Amino acid sequence: MQSESLNICEIKDKQTWDAFVTSQQNHTFLHSWSWGEFNALTGDKIWRLGIFDNQTLVAAALVIKVHARRGNFLFVPHGPIYDLRFTIYDLRKILEVFIQKFLAIAKQERVSFIRISPLLENTDENKNIFKNLGFRPAPIHMHAETTWTLNLEASEEDLLMKMRKTTRNLIRRAIKEGVEIKMGASAHDLEIFNNLYKETVLKHSFTPFRLTYLQKQVKILSEGNNILIFTALYNNEPLASAIIVFYGNSAFYHHGASSLTKYPKISAAYLLQWEAIREAKRRGYKFYNFWGIVPNVSGQWSVVSGRKAHPWAGITLFKKGFGGFQTDYLNARDLPLSWKYWPNWIIETIRRKRRNL
Repeated sequence: MQSESLNICEIKDKQTWDAFVTSQQNHTFLHSWSWGEFNALTGDKIWRLGIFDNQTLVAAALVIKVHARRGNFLFVPHGPIYDLRFTIYDLRKILEVFIQKFLAIAKQERVSFIRISPLLENTDENKNIFKNLGFRPAPIHMHAETTWTLNLEASEEDLLMKMRKTTRNLIRRAIKEGVEIKMGASAHDLEIFNNLYKETVLKHSFTPFRLTYLQKQVKILSEGNNILIFTALYNNEPLASAIIVFYGNSAFYHHGASSLTKYPKISAAYLLQWEAIREAKRRGYKFYNFWGIVPNVSGQWSVVSGRKAHPWAGITLFKKGFGGFQTDYLNARDLPLSWKYWPNWIIETIRRKRRNL
């Protein structure tokens, strides 16, 4: 039931929004003002909702109407964001206020379900909060739910020493072999990334983002100097590329690509990540977020599901080699609103199994 002192309305001011989101302990760029602008640029409707206690903002939710052939739905990426200092309002009460508004939007927009990807610990308590509000686990993830993060407060020397020995040696070897790292956010930088990205897609058989989609991301995020494309070159040939997003207290390894045929013994991707980490430190960021990993990959062993290794096993070992810590967030939750949700549930369940996720 909504508290009399709480009210909800749309937030129209970028500074108010980003100041609140980045002041909270848990946040990612997926709840930034710019991410909303990016989704609006792709043609999706967005709502930036804030819950106020009198005049004080205590929670925020970016809501996106996702258009899909299997049915439209409302999506809250890595949110809502809730100010934990306001302990008089528990999470359930905040969610109840948001859900009341979500349902009104859902009815107006004629969507079949609401999906939330919360930045909350993966605990039974949090699961039960959503369950008691009518939500069920989503059949597939939308964004990273288990992440690997490096604390950047140590010196560069200490960061190197805390890495896996193999990772540290491959970085040093790439430097000796003359690998160069360049960074920028130009159309040419993105073209190089996209060419390597196509190779990566062919090798790993996943559904890629379209170039126009990536172009819009770079366009919006570069307006605030919040994105860089790193390119690793050997003999003037690009071997690896990564798109890094900067927001709040973190740099995020958002997209990555590499050549699978040219100079396979040159460890360009390792030096590229190290230079991205160093740039994040120079900019004063506290964390470098490597984004999604497989929860239980460690050492030199791959996660095996049935007879096939998990498709992210290799990249998980790569990321963990730089040192850091794992965070497990509650997986996406769905609130079905009509029978049209269930065909979507079947399709996404089949896709997850086919991808061995």
